[in-house]
Amino acid sequence: MHRIFTLFLLLIVTSASAQDKDKLFGTSEKPEPKHGFILAGNGDFDVPGGDIAKEFGLSYRLGAAVLYKTTKNWVFGLKCDFMLGNVVRQDSLMINIRDRYSTADNTHVYEFINNNGEREGVPIYERGYMIGLQAGKIISLNPRRPDNGIVLLTSVGFIQYKIDIYNDNKDIPELQGAYLKGYDRLTNGSFLEEYVGYIYFAKNKLLNFTLGLDGLVGFTRDRRSYLYDVMRTDNAQRVDFLFGLRGGWFIPIFKRKSEELLFE
Repeated sequence: MHRIFTLFLLLIVTSASAQDKDKLFGTSEKPEPKHGFILAGNGDFDVPGGDIAKEFGLSYRLGAAVLYKTTKNWVFGLKCDFMLGNVVRQDSLMINIRDRYSTADNTHVYEFINNNGEREGVPIYERGYMIGLQAGKIISLNPRRPDNGIVLLTSVGFIQYKIDIYNDNKDIPELQGAYLKGYDRLTNGSFLEEYVGYIYFAKNKLLNFTLGLDGLVGFTRDRRSYLYDVMRTDNAQRVDFLFGLRGGWFIPIFKRKSEELLFE
């Protein structure tokens, strides 16, 4: 019993001594969240839904953002993404001008007769962009790492996409100038985007990343006055969805209490 009491007393003394040492060297204080600018590069893999899924398949986004993070872990700033895809679901696209005897075995290439009377393949792609304002909150899960945790971001802004008909040689008259606009299905409007993921700022100042799930809804319309291949207008309200997996890498430019800039 005497030995147990002595051991218990020793543990109390050791713990108190450790706490005094922490206070002496300042290690017992919880670190405060840093504040400053964050330069971000992001990538998305998107699955379409709604009206956009009738015209396009799986796509990708590459983008950048400039954010500011406060000491309360609020973040806000600007973002811009570019949309890239090669799955176009338009059976009637350019059906009135493309070669009916096409020999192309690539579903993303349509063939036409060019100015020289030769059959020429023209690839088509999905291309677009979005730009908007972004704001959210980092919810810390570890008091010793207050900058890391669950990140919730909301974005609002402008989205535009179309079919990129890539006639590099410019030798197909039906795909030049104003004629091309009758086939590209230019669509734009507003969007609302929600992102939830995990954000991590490394002590080694190099491995700063986020990974999570992304959901976007766009309220868009086709902006072309007339579609030549289907011989009609299409100005109906569209509702587009993109559901994606997003990853990103950051360059934080945080300030210390001394106001000295620190790249982490």
